[in-house]
Amino acid sequence: MAVQRKGATTVKAGTAVGTTRPAPAPGVGPLIEMNQGEPEHRHFPRAQLATHFDLWVDDGAGGRRFSANLVSVNVSVSGAFLASTFFLPMGTVVRTRFALEEGAAPVEARAEIVREERGPEDEGRSGFALRFLDFSGQTEVALARLFLGMRLRAFTEDYLKSQRARSLPNELERVIDVMAAWELLKATTPGDPWRGE
Repeated sequence: MAVQRKGATTVKAGTAVGTTRPAPAPGVGPLIEMNQGEPEHRHFPRAQLATHFDLWVDDGAGGRRFSANLVSVNVSVSGAFLASTFFLPMGTVVRTRFALEEGAAPVEARAEIVREERGPEDEGRSGFALRFLDFSGQTEVALARLFLGMRLRAFTEDYLKSQRARSLPNELERVIDVMAAWELLKATTPGDPWRGE
C-alpha cells in the first residue's frame, strides 16, 4: 500500500508492496557466508541478516519524495539485498538507515540500486540490491565489526597479555601497538581476515 503525503510516497513494510521477514532471534548471530561472483559483494563476505532498513529519496528541498521500510536478506560492508515486491529504477540513489542489532546505533549510508530480482516469493526471492556509496559519521565501522569483531577481540586480548603490551605507558600507546601488530600479521600471513582465514 502506497500512501501519498505532501508529495511524498511512503511504503510501509507488510503491505502489498513491502515485504517483511522475521527479525533474527535475540542473541543469535548472523550466518556469515563467502560470495561467489556477485559483483557488489565479491570483495567482502556477507551476513544472512534480516534487519529493518529505512529507505528514502530526498526531494532536494529538505524533504522526502519517497520512503519505505524494508527488511534485508543479506548485508555486507559493500551493500545489501532488500526483500521487496516493488522496485525503483536501476541507478536510483537513496539514503538508508539500519541497525545491525536491537538497541545498536544505526548505520547511515547513501546507496545506489544496482540489481533487482523479480519473482513470486514462493518461488524465490524478490527484491533489489544496494551498493553503499558512502557512510555518515563513521557508521561503517559497525558493519566491519559484524565481520571482524570476534577475530579482532581474540587477537587483541591475546596481544594485550604480551610483555610488550604490558610495558607500554598508556592506553593510547597500547591501542596503536595492537593496530600495528594486526597490520603486521595481515602483511606476513597468507589468507584474508575478512574471510576468517
